[in-house]
Amino acid sequence: MNTVLILAGGRGTRLGSDMPKQFLMVDGRPLIMYCLETFNLHPLVDNIVIVISKEWEDFMTEWLDREQIAKFRDFAPAGKSRQHSIWYGLQKIQTLGAQNDDIVIVHDAARPCVGVDLITGCVENLNDADAAMPVITVKDTTYMSKDGIRIDSLLNRDELYAGQAPESFRYGKYYRLHENMTDDELSAVRGTTEIAYRNGLAVRMFPGDESNYKITTQDDFEKFRMQIENKGVNN
Repeated sequence: MNTVLILAGGRGTRLGSDMPKQFLMVDGRPLIMYCLETFNLHPLVDNIVIVISKEWEDFMTEWLDREQIAKFRDFAPAGKSRQHSIWYGLQKIQTLGAQNDDIVIVHDAARPCVGVDLITGCVENLNDADAAMPVITVKDTTYMSKDGIRIDSLLNRDELYAGQAPESFRYGKYYRLHENMTDDELSAVRGTTEIAYRNGLAVRMFPGDESNYKITTQDDFEKFRMQIENKGVNN
């Protein structure tokens, strides 16, 4: 069983809107529907669970019914941090009967351009790994600075990669890592794959997609809106 966990509990304050960015309308449908449609149509996806704040469940239910997202199974409550939300989602997936060797694919609702090949890669790259993550190479010269003013060191960009979502995991191993973490430890996590790597799980990287950007700022949102208006995505 391959279950997709969509993280849609964020507030999106950097976009400057009263409405969370994942629910903003683009070409007559909420932003989140673009990635949901792709996952729903993918043959390797069995179930979809959405992490969401309680006040948005009715709104989301209406759109799930309207767009016939047949693989949707349930909502999970949003947590106070990203990793708390993932933990609540993993617990919800357990109630669906998930087994140790099943796969969970974690994705951000604010990445609407996820492609079919990335989803396939998340599944196929777990054949000999515990976790898999798409990455893109770092093209710019990259420096490290502790104070943001002076350069402390120059990093070798040939050895640097930027992680993307979706990220995938063998369900049982990833679940057990969260079981053993404290509240403070969950809050401190900055990347979905971070705890897999730090706890010795085998993590495989595979080529990501430059077009699979995350909508964080108003400029990002306008870029996607223009993309839809000019040539369409998922339509």
